Amino acid sequence: MAEFHLRTPIPPEELKKIKIGDITYITGTIVTARDEAHLKALELHKNGEKLPVDFKGIGLFHCGPVMKMDEQNKWQVIAAGPTTSARMEIFQDEFIKTFHPGIIIGKGGMGERTTKACKEETCVYGYFTGGAALLAADHIKEVKNVFWLEELGMPECLWVYRVEEFGPLTITIDTHGGNLTMEIKKTIEANKQKILEEL
Repeated sequence: MAEFHLRTPIPPEELKKIKIGDITYITGTIVTARDEAHLKALELHKNGEKLPVDFKGIGLFHCGPVMKMDEQNKWQVIAAGPTTSARMEIFQDEFIKTFHPGIIIGKGGMGERTTKACKEETCVYGYFTGGAALLAADHIKEVKNVFWLEELGMPECLWVYRVEEFGPLTITIDTHGGNLTMEIKKTIEANKQKILEEL
């Protein structure tokens, strides 16, 4: 297991060095996006419209943060826990192929479609521990911008963050076709069958 400290936009050659099980920390730009933001971004692209954010090489964070405006009319992050990434599996591959983010951040892992897209497009998936919303917020140093807030609402819109040493993120999908979550599930299932047979 190795440890990587990455800065966005993350060069593809850096992403190719990372293997499942490695630990990463991100400095630079990450953008939150859940179901509705993914679908809106893909729809705009299909209609030939320009997106307000360039996702290439940055972090895409499956997150519905809790935000508040301070006395200086600046947005502050109260909590930024990861959303279950499986919800995005049905369109994450298309998003990766279209917008080329460097790293997907979420919880719970993702499936075969995302794994294939990560291999083909040089992207990785980093697992952030669920229930650590305050830890995540602590590494977000600035709210650079927000888009689609009025249309999609606080948890679903695009929040653009500047982060420092955001993590630790355990890589569960690498650029080589590895998927740690799926491997663990296969091992558990094999052990389960063995136990049942012995019973």
